[in-house]
Amino acid sequence: MGRNERDISMKKCGILFLAIVTGIVISFFVPAAENIFLGKGVVYAQADWKAEFEDICSKTQDAMSFTVVELRSLIERADKLKPLIQKLDETERKVYLKRLQMCRDLFVFALGEKEKK
Repeated sequence: MGRNERDISMKKCGILFLAIVTGIVISFFVPAAENIFLGKGVVYAQADWKAEFEDICSKTQDAMSFTVVELRSLIERADKLKPLIQKLDETERKVYLKRLQMCRDLFVFALGEKEKK
């Protein structure tokens, strides 16, 4: 094998190596880019839905002190938030839906108690 043939062979190996590395790198970034550009898993800006979630669930300690109207409003807000949380990735979705449901259930219980009186 002559020097020229060896140089060509080395260049082919280098190109093959770069192609493999490029393929691996792209395979890591394509799913992330798909989520960013196609909106998969994107609900609101992180702060928007999470701020609403925190605001609703932070009121559970005072559930019995709210009026019937206030409790109905909190239940309605929780119902509106649920579809937004359902768009999150699986782990976050499970955690936040369970927590939201627990908060909502407490407000429903408090509302039931208020309406009995």
